[in-house]
Amino acid sequence: MLKKIDLGQEFLMANAELFQCPICQSAVFVSDHTLVCKQNHRFDLSKKGTLYFLNHTMQSHYSKKLFLARRQMILGGMYDPLISVINQALVGEALLDVGSGEGSFLKRLVFQGAKIGFDIAKDGVALSSDYNDSQTFFCAADLTNLPFKNASISTILNILTPSHYQEFHRVLSNGGKLIKVVPEQDYLRELRVAYQQPTEYSNQLVLEKFKQNFKLVTSERLTYQFELPEVLRPQLLEMSPLEWQVPPRLKEKIKNNPLKQITIDIRILVGE
Repeated sequence: MLKKIDLGQEFLMANAELFQCPICQSAVFVSDHTLVCKQNHRFDLSKKGTLYFLNHTMQSHYSKKLFLARRQMILGGMYDPLISVINQALVGEALLDVGSGEGSFLKRLVFQGAKIGFDIAKDGVALSSDYNDSQTFFCAADLTNLPFKNASISTILNILTPSHYQEFHRVLSNGGKLIKVVPEQDYLRELRVAYQQPTEYSNQLVLEKFKQNFKLVTSERLTYQFELPEVLRPQLLEMSPLEWQVPPRLKEKIKNNPLKQITIDIRILVGE
Protein backbone atom coordinates (compact mmCIF):
# COMPACT_ATOMS: atom_id res chain seq x y z
CA MET A 1 0.00 0.00 0.00
CA LEU A 2 1.33 3.43 -0.95
CA LYS A 3 2.11 5.95 1.78
CA LYS A 4 -0.08 9.06 1.87
CA ILE A 5 2.74 11.26 0.58
CA ASP A 6 3.19 8.92 -2.39
CA LEU A 7 -0.55 8.97 -3.09
CA GLY A 8 -0.35 12.76 -3.08
CA GLN A 9 2.52 12.71 -5.54
CA GLU A 10 0.67 10.24 -7.76
CA PHE A 11 -2.31 12.58 -7.89
CA LEU A 12 -0.16 15.65 -8.65
CA MET A 13 1.72 13.88 -11.40
CA ALA A 14 -1.56 12.92 -13.06
CA ASN A 15 -3.18 16.33 -12.57
CA ALA A 16 -0.41 18.96 -12.47
CA GLU A 17 -2.05 20.75 -15.40
CA LEU A 18 -4.90 21.84 -13.09
CA PHE A 19 -2.61 23.83 -10.79
CA GLN A 20 -0.74 27.12 -10.96
CA CYS A 21 1.55 28.91 -8.53
CA PRO A 22 -0.55 31.13 -6.22
CA ILE A 23 2.41 33.53 -5.82
CA CYS A 24 3.35 34.26 -9.45
CA GLN A 25 0.53 32.45 -11.33
CA SER A 26 2.99 30.50 -13.49
CA ALA A 27 2.72 26.83 -14.46
CA VAL A 28 3.94 24.13 -12.09
CA PHE A 29 5.54 20.69 -12.32
CA VAL A 30 6.15 17.85 -9.85
CA SER A 31 9.65 17.10 -8.57
CA ASP A 32 10.39 14.72 -5.69
CA HIS A 33 7.20 15.22 -3.64
CA THR A 34 7.22 18.96 -4.39
CA LEU A 35 5.16 21.18 -6.66
CA VAL A 36 7.53 23.70 -8.26
CA CYS A 37 6.88 26.68 -10.57
CA LYS A 38 9.14 28.31 -13.16
CA GLN A 39 10.06 31.01 -10.62
CA ASN A 40 11.16 28.25 -8.23
CA HIS A 41 8.37 28.78 -5.71
CA ARG A 42 8.08 25.42 -4.00
CA PHE A 43 5.20 23.68 -2.24
CA ASP A 44 6.17 20.47 -0.45
CA LEU A 45 3.80 17.60 0.13
CA SER A 46 3.28 16.85 3.80
CA LYS A 47 3.69 13.33 5.16
CA LYS A 48 -0.09 13.14 5.00
CA GLY A 49 -0.01 13.82 1.25
CA THR A 50 -1.52 17.31 1.46
CA LEU A 51 -0.21 20.66 0.20
CA TYR A 52 -0.11 24.00 2.01
CA PHE A 53 -0.48 26.80 -0.56
CA LEU A 54 -0.99 29.65 1.91
CA ASN A 55 1.84 32.18 2.09
CA HIS A 56 0.27 34.07 4.98
CA THR A 57 -1.48 33.18 8.21
CA MET A 58 -5.24 32.73 8.00
CA GLN A 59 -7.35 32.31 11.13
CA SER A 60 -9.89 29.54 11.43
CA HIS A 61 -12.02 29.02 14.53
CA TYR A 62 -12.99 25.51 13.44
CA SER A 63 -11.40 22.92 15.73
CA LYS A 64 -10.47 19.29 15.26
CA LYS A 65 -13.28 18.41 17.69
CA LEU A 66 -15.85 20.19 15.48
CA PHE A 67 -14.53 18.54 12.32
CA LEU A 68 -14.64 15.06 13.87
CA ALA A 69 -18.23 15.61 15.04
CA ARG A 70 -19.21 16.85 11.57
CA ARG A 71 -17.58 13.79 9.99
CA GLN A 72 -19.62 11.46 12.15
CA MET A 73 -22.83 13.27 11.19
CA ILE A 74 -22.04 13.11 7.46
CA LEU A 75 -21.00 9.46 7.57
CA GLY A 76 -24.04 8.73 9.75
CA GLY A 77 -26.37 9.76 6.92
CA MET A 78 -27.50 13.23 7.99
CA TYR A 79 -26.81 14.67 4.53
CA ASP A 80 -27.48 11.63 2.33
CA PRO A 81 -30.41 13.25 0.43
CA LEU A 82 -28.24 16.29 -0.31
CA ILE A 83 -25.36 14.11 -1.54
CA SER A 84 -27.78 12.31 -3.87
CA VAL A 85 -28.95 15.59 -5.43
CA ILE A 86 -25.37 16.86 -5.85
CA ASN A 87 -24.25 13.62 -7.50
CA GLN A 88 -26.84 14.15 -10.23
CA ALA A 89 -25.55 17.67 -10.98
CA LEU A 90 -21.81 16.95 -11.30
CA VAL A 91 -20.21 17.44 -14.70
CA GLY A 92 -16.79 17.23 -16.35
CA GLU A 93 -13.39 15.95 -15.32
CA ALA A 94 -12.29 18.09 -12.36
CA LEU A 95 -14.31 18.77 -9.20
CA LEU A 96 -13.31 21.41 -6.64
CA ASP A 97 -14.86 21.43 -3.15
CA VAL A 98 -14.55 24.94 -1.69
CA GLY A 99 -14.18 24.86 2.10
CA SER A 100 -14.04 21.06 2.17
CA GLY A 101 -13.57 20.84 5.95
CA GLU A 102 -12.56 17.31 6.95
CA GLY A 103 -13.31 15.89 3.52
CA SER A 104 -16.32 13.61 4.01
CA PHE A 105 -18.65 15.39 1.58
CA LEU A 106 -16.11 15.20 -1.23
CA LYS A 107 -15.21 11.58 -0.49
CA ARG A 108 -18.84 10.46 -0.67
CA LEU A 109 -19.51 12.03 -4.07
CA VAL A 110 -19.50 9.70 -7.07
CA PHE A 111 -17.27 11.40 -9.65
CA GLN A 112 -15.02 9.81 -12.24
CA GLY A 113 -12.50 12.63 -12.58
CA ALA A 114 -10.10 14.41 -10.23
CA LYS A 115 -11.57 15.51 -6.90
CA ILE A 116 -9.83 18.35 -5.03
CA GLY A 117 -10.85 19.83 -1.70
CA PHE A 118 -9.36 22.82 0.07
CA ASP A 119 -9.83 24.66 3.34
CA ILE A 120 -7.96 27.25 5.41
CA ALA A 121 -8.25 25.15 8.58
CA LYS A 122 -5.15 23.02 9.16
CA ASP A 123 -7.07 20.56 11.33
CA GLY A 124 -9.62 20.03 8.56
CA VAL A 125 -6.98 19.49 5.87
CA ALA A 126 -5.04 17.09 8.12
CA LEU A 127 -8.16 14.99 8.77
CA SER A 128 -9.00 15.03 5.06
CA SER A 129 -5.84 13.07 4.36
CA ASP A 130 -7.68 9.98 5.65
CA TYR A 131 -9.47 10.04 2.29
CA ASN A 132 -6.43 10.39 0.02
CA ASP A 133 -6.44 8.17 -3.04
CA SER A 134 -5.33 8.38 -6.66
CA GLN A 135 -8.35 10.56 -7.54
CA THR A 136 -8.84 12.63 -4.36
CA PHE A 137 -6.53 15.35 -3.09
CA PHE A 138 -6.70 17.95 -0.30
CA CYS A 139 -4.83 21.19 0.30
CA ALA A 140 -4.83 24.41 2.31
CA ALA A 141 -5.54 27.39 0.06
CA ASP A 142 -6.92 30.92 -0.03
CA LEU A 143 -10.43 31.34 -1.44
CA THR A 144 -9.43 34.73 -2.88
CA ASN A 145 -6.32 33.37 -4.65
CA LEU A 146 -6.97 29.83 -5.82
CA PRO A 147 -3.93 27.75 -6.90
CA PHE A 148 -5.66 26.55 -10.06
CA LYS A 149 -5.27 27.54 -13.69
CA ASN A 150 -7.83 29.55 -15.62
CA ALA A 151 -10.69 27.37 -16.92
CA SER A 152 -9.27 24.24 -15.26
CA ILE A 153 -12.23 23.14 -13.09
CA SER A 154 -15.46 21.72 -14.50
CA THR A 155 -17.56 21.74 -11.29
CA ILE A 156 -17.19 23.89 -8.17
CA LEU A 157 -18.96 22.71 -5.03
CA ASN A 158 -19.74 25.34 -2.37
CA ILE A 159 -21.57 23.74 0.58
CA LEU A 160 -22.58 26.14 3.37
CA THR A 161 -19.31 28.07 2.97
CA PRO A 162 -18.31 31.56 1.69
CA SER A 163 -17.94 32.28 -2.04
CA HIS A 164 -15.55 34.34 -4.14
CA TYR A 165 -17.29 34.70 -7.48
CA GLN A 166 -14.41 36.41 -9.26
CA GLU A 167 -12.14 33.43 -8.62
CA PHE A 168 -14.94 30.98 -9.40
CA HIS A 169 -15.36 32.60 -12.83
CA ARG A 170 -11.62 32.45 -13.45
CA VAL A 171 -11.10 28.76 -12.71
CA LEU A 172 -14.36 27.36 -14.13
CA SER A 173 -14.11 25.86 -17.59
CA ASN A 174 -16.44 26.77 -20.44
CA GLY A 175 -19.75 25.08 -19.68
CA GLY A 176 -18.67 24.43 -16.08
CA LYS A 177 -21.09 24.47 -13.15
CA LEU A 178 -21.17 26.06 -9.72
CA ILE A 179 -23.23 24.10 -7.18
CA LYS A 180 -23.88 26.24 -4.11
CA VAL A 181 -25.75 24.98 -1.04
CA VAL A 182 -27.24 27.59 1.30
CA PRO A 183 -29.33 27.23 4.46
CA GLU A 184 -33.04 27.89 4.41
CA GLN A 185 -35.07 29.26 7.31
CA ASP A 186 -35.55 25.99 9.22
CA TYR A 187 -32.01 24.61 8.89
CA LEU A 188 -31.03 23.04 12.27
CA ARG A 189 -34.10 24.70 13.76
CA GLU A 190 -34.32 22.38 16.78
CA LEU A 191 -30.70 23.12 17.67
CA ARG A 192 -31.26 26.87 17.42
CA VAL A 193 -34.29 26.61 19.69
CA ALA A 194 -32.39 24.47 22.21
CA TYR A 195 -29.52 26.98 22.19
CA GLN A 196 -32.01 29.84 22.65
CA GLN A 197 -30.80 31.51 19.46
CA PRO A 198 -32.85 33.37 16.81
CA THR A 199 -34.72 31.08 14.43
CA GLU A 200 -35.60 33.71 11.84
CA TYR A 201 -33.27 33.67 8.85
CA SER A 202 -33.40 34.89 5.26
CA ASN A 203 -31.00 33.88 2.50
CA GLN A 204 -32.40 36.42 0.02
CA LEU A 205 -29.22 38.48 -0.21
CA VAL A 206 -27.17 35.35 -0.86
CA LEU A 207 -29.55 34.26 -3.62
CA GLU A 208 -29.49 37.67 -5.27
CA LYS A 209 -25.70 37.78 -5.27
CA PHE A 210 -25.56 34.32 -6.82
CA LYS A 211 -27.92 35.36 -9.62
CA GLN A 212 -25.90 38.53 -10.24
CA ASN A 213 -22.78 36.46 -10.86
CA PHE A 214 -24.02 33.24 -12.46
CA LYS A 215 -26.82 32.20 -14.75
CA LEU A 216 -29.21 30.27 -12.51
CA VAL A 217 -29.91 26.86 -14.04
CA THR A 218 -31.82 25.22 -11.17
CA SER A 219 -32.88 26.15 -7.64
CA GLU A 220 -34.17 23.33 -5.45
CA ARG A 221 -35.27 23.46 -1.82
CA LEU A 222 -34.59 20.26 0.09
CA THR A 223 -36.29 19.82 3.47
CA TYR A 224 -36.44 16.69 5.63
CA GLN A 225 -36.24 15.43 9.21
CA PHE A 226 -33.23 13.35 10.19
CA GLU A 227 -33.86 10.94 13.05
CA LEU A 228 -30.77 10.97 15.24
CA PRO A 229 -29.41 7.62 16.37
CA GLU A 230 -28.41 7.74 20.02
CA VAL A 231 -24.72 7.53 19.16
CA LEU A 232 -24.91 10.71 17.05
CA ARG A 233 -26.84 12.92 19.48
CA PRO A 234 -23.76 14.28 21.28
CA GLN A 235 -22.03 14.98 17.93
CA LEU A 236 -24.91 17.17 16.78
CA LEU A 237 -24.14 19.60 19.59
CA GLU A 238 -20.48 19.89 18.57
CA MET A 239 -20.67 19.98 14.76
CA SER A 240 -21.79 23.58 14.38
CA PRO A 241 -20.49 27.06 15.31
CA LEU A 242 -23.92 27.60 16.86
CA GLU A 243 -22.54 26.27 20.15
CA TRP A 244 -19.73 28.81 20.45
CA GLN A 245 -21.79 31.43 22.29
CA VAL A 246 -23.85 29.01 24.38
CA PRO A 247 -23.31 29.12 28.18
CA PRO A 248 -21.83 25.87 29.62
CA ARG A 249 -24.85 25.37 31.91
CA LEU A 250 -27.22 25.38 28.92
CA LYS A 251 -24.97 23.00 26.99
CA GLU A 252 -24.98 20.57 29.90
CA LYS A 253 -28.77 20.76 30.13
CA ILE A 254 -29.14 19.85 26.45
CA LYS A 255 -26.62 17.00 26.75
CA ASN A 256 -28.72 15.51 29.55
CA ASN A 257 -31.85 15.74 27.37
CA PRO A 258 -30.49 15.42 23.82
CA LEU A 259 -32.38 16.16 20.62
CA LYS A 260 -33.77 13.10 18.87
CA GLN A 261 -34.31 14.64 15.43
CA ILE A 262 -33.07 17.60 13.44
CA THR A 263 -34.44 19.52 10.46
CA ILE A 264 -32.33 19.85 7.32
CA ASP A 265 -33.65 22.73 5.25
CA ILE A 266 -31.36 23.84 2.44
CA ARG A 267 -31.42 25.24 -1.08
CA ILE A 268 -29.26 23.85 -3.86
CA LEU A 269 -28.38 26.40 -6.52
CA VAL A 270 -26.81 25.34 -9.80
CA GLY A 271 -25.32 28.06 -11.96
CA GLU A 272 -23.20 28.33 -15.09
